[in-house]
Amino acid sequence: MGKISFKEYEVKDFYDEMFEDSDSVRPSYTLFKKYLENTGWKKLNFLQHSTDRAQLSLGMTFNVYSDNQGVERILHLDIIPRIISGKNWDYLTNGLKQRIVALNLFINDIYNEQRVLKDKIIPKELVLSSACYLKQCVGLKPPENVWSHISGTDLIRGNDGNFYVLEDNLRCPSGVSYMLENREILKRTFPEMFEQLKVRPVHDYSHYLRDMLESLTNVDPASIVVLTPGIFNSAYFEHAYLAQQMGAELVEGRDLVVRNDYVYKITTKGLQKVDVIYRRVDDAFIDPLVFNEKSLLGTPGLFEAYLKGNVVLVNAPGAGVADDKAVYAYIPRLIKYYLGEEAIIPNIKTYICSEEQDYKYVIENLENLVVKQTDGSGGYGMLIGPHATQAEIKEFRTKVKNSPRNYIAQPMINLSRVPTLCENEIEGRHVDLRPYILFGKEIKVIPGALTRVALKKGSLVVNSSQGGGSKDTWVLDN
Repeated sequence: MGKISFKEYEVKDFYDEMFEDSDSVRPSYTLFKKYLENTGWKKLNFLQHSTDRAQLSLGMTFNVYSDNQGVERILHLDIIPRIISGKNWDYLTNGLKQRIVALNLFINDIYNEQRVLKDKIIPKELVLSSACYLKQCVGLKPPENVWSHISGTDLIRGNDGNFYVLEDNLRCPSGVSYMLENREILKRTFPEMFEQLKVRPVHDYSHYLRDMLESLTNVDPASIVVLTPGIFNSAYFEHAYLAQQMGAELVEGRDLVVRNDYVYKITTKGLQKVDVIYRRVDDAFIDPLVFNEKSLLGTPGLFEAYLKGNVVLVNAPGAGVADDKAVYAYIPRLIKYYLGEEAIIPNIKTYICSEEQDYKYVIENLENLVVKQTDGSGGYGMLIGPHATQAEIKEFRTKVKNSPRNYIAQPMINLSRVPTLCENEIEGRHVDLRPYILFGKEIKVIPGALTRVALKKGSLVVNSSQGGGSKDTWVLDN
């Protein structure tokens, strides 16, 4: 097997994160490329195998719903990291802060004054018809007027080398535990590289998260719980991990009870008051008295306790309206409206199927577009036109015609690629980037991210729920 060489590595047709062209490596990767070439295949394969075992021992599993067997497997961590220069990261940080401020102003506005609707910056019907718009939240004022305290904005890099926002994820974004554990594993795998490259740390995320949650209440010390749907949820590992890291208790809806509009956890020592709930249960299931009456995941009376200010819910119910993929198309306008600024990180061009001109274009060009459900997530309910069969295109044409409001379309963008270990070869695989933003009294963008990678050659679908893997993301000091 011998030495590792990149002579056969293909860089044409895509933006490659490591190589500028076949002869020149990007500055941020120079040292790591030399390290790989001096390592050799035998050791590299050993390091990858050790990483797989480390993930299993930590319980870093994920339920791949598209697998008919329904079994859990590790979220494969490829040991070749994605490396981002400090300059690029600082640009992204500024853009992410701008975006989350504008989105919080937008959410607060539509549930209160509705100035943005009256001024016709975004169509009223588009917002009010969103599946994630909750009438029950009208008039609500969450602590600090922050609705989305924890967000995981998905970014991609196109052929031009520029970053674009793919979606915002303001409800219950997942994946941060994998970012943290990936880092711990890679620090043991390449300890000398972290020292030489001066990689910015991410280990203090849990401390920042706890501090942010405590900042939302006047109670000291605050009683914080993480509300999970339970062990069968695909992200249960993350719920348990974050609770443990914060020193908070992991609870299910049945572990909580509401008395006189206050929330308590049921313990062997009696009822104990809860001040802050970091919920990983969707809006529709948090309280069967208000939302889905058949829900067994929530706690009756929880929403009323929240409305009366007796408990804090993170993220706030109703924040998901900004995740609607049709609303996404208007976010650059919302940034201009609320902040008087141009968007730092641009959107991808988006066609809104409920608008006549866009609808006509989409119906006529489905084979060239990526079509998504406006309330979809996880890579489900999506058509990638250039890779679809005629039958799939026909099926989606019918879906869009029957329910235009439920779909948007975008041109297909070839995501950037990062060298990835593929059975004794190193090949480029497409990636996206999910940084995490905490928003309490201040905004903190964690200097790292979950890089999701499409493990299948040529695939553009990086979602973990669709069988994708991950990479550690190294943000350099310079």
